[in-house]
Amino acid sequence: MFRICLHRFSALVIVFCATATAFAQKKADMAEFSGNVVVQIVPQHPNWRIDIGERATFEITVTRDGQLLKGAKGTYELGLENLPAADSATFDVGAGPVAVTSQPANEPGFVACAATVEFEGRTYKGRGAVAVAPDRITPATENPADFDAFWDAGKKQLAAIPLDAKFTPAPERSAPGVECFHVGVASAPSEAPSPDGKPKSPSRLYGILCEPHGKGPFPAVLLVPGAGIRSYSGDTTLAAKGVITFAIGIHGIPVNLERETYDMLSVGALGGYPGINSNDRDRYYYRRVYLGTIRAMDLLMSRPRVDKKRVGVSGGSQGGALSIITAALDPRVRALVSFYPALSDHAGFLKGRTGGWPFLLRPEAMRTADRISTLSYYDVANFARRVKAPGFYSWGYNDVTCPPTSTFAAYNVIKAPKKLVLALETGHFTTPEQRDAADAWLLATLGVKTP
Repeated sequence: MFRICLHRFSALVIVFCATATAFAQKKADMAEFSGNVVVQIVPQHPNWRIDIGERATFEITVTRDGQLLKGAKGTYELGLENLPAADSATFDVGAGPVAVTSQPANEPGFVACAATVEFEGRTYKGRGAVAVAPDRITPATENPADFDAFWDAGKKQLAAIPLDAKFTPAPERSAPGVECFHVGVASAPSEAPSPDGKPKSPSRLYGILCEPHGKGPFPAVLLVPGAGIRSYSGDTTLAAKGVITFAIGIHGIPVNLERETYDMLSVGALGGYPGINSNDRDRYYYRRVYLGTIRAMDLLMSRPRVDKKRVGVSGGSQGGALSIITAALDPRVRALVSFYPALSDHAGFLKGRTGGWPFLLRPEAMRTADRISTLSYYDVANFARRVKAPGFYSWGYNDVTCPPTSTFAAYNVIKAPKKLVLALETGHFTTPEQRDAADAWLLATLGVKTP
């Protein structure tokens, strides 16, 4: 169940009439307050799950001020998540809950119901999703035979580059008991070595390092970012609990610039960056990004007060993907937190179901042999197969950005100890309860004592 609520407020005009001893107040042009319209879609199944061969049933209820809304029309669409609807119809709003039932499910995945209601010139939407045997979802992406050799070559190239760390104090980002720095380090080139063996120029990786005062040693957490191009402040809250944190950017530019710079890059050189060179495994944008997380780990390991046996990684969306990837590539990671990992099971679209963000294989014109092959080397599902560190994972059933079909495809092949916390109703965001549970798990796993 996913709610989208819109509010409409009338104008209130107050005219003040002052006298020598008092003033009077009166209201003018007071329009009726229209209230709160909610489109609520509730799956009619325990834990919002069904099995293969069963039908998914939803109840659609439209309310205004908590009462059934009357006198409007609605439209619903029903089908596999993130794919064109298999069924759609209009319905009358106000007679009571509207029951909607899908065709029998043939494969593991998710069935979604979305409804739209037009009322008094505004549009209201709701969404619900039912899991179909989610524990049986397997990746559609292929696992390349030379996957490990490809990434071992990249790690070897990175290891030959000196760290060359530059630290700039960042008092504006610091907090009581915590000192922060803007850090830049030399990192992997954007391309794999050429056949002639000539070295490529390294890129730079930037982030905000936050270190608690005290002798240590302290555990450390690498914070990997969600998608986008922006500045970062670092995590002083976690640092105040006795954890060294390093929050990184992925684009090879400082993370303490003015917002205008990032905005220009977003619509310019870095616009659509997840697809840049996605048909060439040696030049794909994420090659430098994935290897950059290892370089960020190198930076943490170089700090004298880091307890090298208590290092974790955490992120959501693109960052959720990078958490899994970092843990798979770097055995120094002892714990990971991943919220709704992106970049998971790109090839789902080739099997008649959704793939993961950024949906590079959704357009049929994009499904070239080179792109399909390239993405298999960067697919989170293939890194998930190689994770050995214990992990905390969490997402919801109404996430249309990182669809749960894709996240389950990656999660299900993880053999390491894992904990999954589902917030069924949520979309592409975390609730305070999810965040608190993740923090508690991470701190406990890294041996941090909390009050």
